[in-house]
Amino acid sequence: MNGSRVTNSLIIAFASITILIIGKSLIIPFVIALIFWFLIKEIRNLLNRIPFVEEHIPNGILNLIGFIVIFAVLGGIVKILSANIQHLSESMTQYQDNIKTVIRNLDSALPFKLEESYRELIGDFKYGTALSKLLNAFRDVFGKAVLIIVYTIFLMLEERFFHQKLKTIYLKKRSYNEVASILAQIDISIGRYLSIKTIISFLTGVLSYIALAIIGIEAPLFWAFLIFIMNYIPAIGSLIATLFPAFFIMLQFGDIVPGIWVLAVVGAIQLIIGNYVDPKLTGDSLNVSPLVVIVGLSFWGAIWGIMGMILSVPIAVMIILIFANIPSLRPVAILLSKKGNVKRYKPPRKNNNLKM
Repeated sequence: MNGSRVTNSLIIAFASITILIIGKSLIIPFVIALIFWFLIKEIRNLLNRIPFVEEHIPNGILNLIGFIVIFAVLGGIVKILSANIQHLSESMTQYQDNIKTVIRNLDSALPFKLEESYRELIGDFKYGTALSKLLNAFRDVFGKAVLIIVYTIFLMLEERFFHQKLKTIYLKKRSYNEVASILAQIDISIGRYLSIKTIISFLTGVLSYIALAIIGIEAPLFWAFLIFIMNYIPAIGSLIATLFPAFFIMLQFGDIVPGIWVLAVVGAIQLIIGNYVDPKLTGDSLNVSPLVVIVGLSFWGAIWGIMGMILSVPIAVMIILIFANIPSLRPVAILLSKKGNVKRYKPPRKNNNLKM
């Protein structure tokens, strides 16, 4: 019996991973839409703190306001970024030639021969090709904008009937309350994580844009947006976000000094915000083990690339919250948590999320 159960579990796991990989062109836009839906709900909850709004304006109108705000901002960003991406793609050919100059300058500054190590480790690697793949990844996301918008609209429409469906599935009040409690905690935790992370990433992006514009990098808005996106990726996101513009500006000027300036200034911004601002805002609310973060980062990154890395922490939070409320899986939730202090969630008596 145990052997059969293990076999069935492996088959289910293999099938699930296969579906996630094969269907990622449809699943990733849905997950992005889910993120926007959480952010729309955070805007709605923020507006509901205003007494007049809470009493007189239904959630459907507030959802529409949040939807318009988010997609209007994104539309403006996409329009500007498209021009920046096109310009960078056209200029990469001439900057690729500067890589030899940069390596020679580094050779003279370092105690070892970088050019020989570069050829042995990287071979014919072209920075322009790597950057082009990164630009194409952004183009793919922009190209699925209509699908993301459609998904978001239907998520907003579905929310109105979700709790009624849940009551129909779980006829016993106790069972319904338990499931509703788990979903409420997931809603609150993921919404809080996304809103705080968005604020922190936006602050980092704005400060980095100012620094990069002063230093003189080409298309500073694109690099600031890259920093904004990469800050959602735990552990290595900020490092990648700093190295890419630093290396690019060395190619742009054919000199290592601007790159050092980018590493110093943008790195300092990342360090200050990451070590002082971020911990004070997030605290221990996510309760995810650092080891789980790293493993999840690798696993979801291998399946879904950059988007998988961005989503690794929210997925880990959801798994811990669900497992914590299932007695047989609670030990797993304790192992996945940061300090082992997982507990059941008791929803507030007054729930603004159900107001229509």
